[in-house]
Amino acid sequence: MTLSATETLVARLRAAGCVFAEDEAALLLDAATDADHLESLVTQRIDGFPLEHLLGWAEFRGLRVAVGPGVFVPRQRTSFLVEQAIALGRSMIRPPVSAGIAHDGAATSAAAGTTIAAARTGAGAHQPVRPRTLTDPAETIGAHADSTLVALDMCCGCGALGLAFAKEMAEEGIRVELTAADIEPAAVACARRNLGTAGARVVEGDLFDPVPADLRGRVDILLANTPYVPSEDIAWMPPEARDHEPRRALDGGADGLDVLRRIAAVAGEWLCAGGHLLVEESEEQAPVAAGIMREYGLSARIVECEDMGATVVIGTRA
Repeated sequence: MTLSATETLVARLRAAGCVFAEDEAALLLDAATDADHLESLVTQRIDGFPLEHLLGWAEFRGLRVAVGPGVFVPRQRTSFLVEQAIALGRSMIRPPVSAGIAHDGAATSAAAGTTIAAARTGAGAHQPVRPRTLTDPAETIGAHADSTLVALDMCCGCGALGLAFAKEMAEEGIRVELTAADIEPAAVACARRNLGTAGARVVEGDLFDPVPADLRGRVDILLANTPYVPSEDIAWMPPEARDHEPRRALDGGADGLDVLRRIAAVAGEWLCAGGHLLVEESEEQAPVAAGIMREYGLSARIVECEDMGATVVIGTRA
């Protein structure tokens, strides 16, 4: 394609509201097999189809994960949730004693600053930032004698969170016994593709219903990327999410916390002593979410990353 034709493509994408038009143009050009295919991809993108669905993959924490029509696209800000899970997993295997840890007995936040409210799409959607995290010494109460963690990726979508967690733990010599679950058949199919090399079990069904009973009381890290957009706000979401991702992956009920309530109600039965439940919420929802976790017997704290517009609530079983 000539320079002028590329510039025209970028201009078309920008006029359609694509913020990162140059990057998207390069990706579409790379994916197209010929001129007709390129025009089809560009037309669909302009019509609001998610870029990741057109490409067949999404980038998440340096990994290329398969996605497709009817599958929730992992948001870059959710990298912060994985960052917290990695820090917690590391502390359960190797209790921290080095720099960056507070030793005065006070709980420390995993990130400082006040964040902008994080909707399910928005700031940081395409530009991941990996903040340095701190670990609370109180979280080492469930420290393992071996180097294996049991993780459950609930509402897993394409399996991106579990995959990133398992791979990055493996790089530190920590094995992860991973199970992933989702209710959407298309998501489960993608997750099985993505998690095949990780040796994970991927099950289909409503929350804990399909989860193997042998995990009960053994889960160290429960990643739960639950839907948290209030039902009445779905109409205000970008069309690429509202019209092309499963409603069940977005709609969290009247206050956005219905699925969290269901998970928190039984999380204590699945977590091991000292195990952690991690969920992403908006800044406004986080205090309510923490209260829900406490109502069901978990200690809870809120961590935030202003750069990514991300808020994570962590519940820990005693």
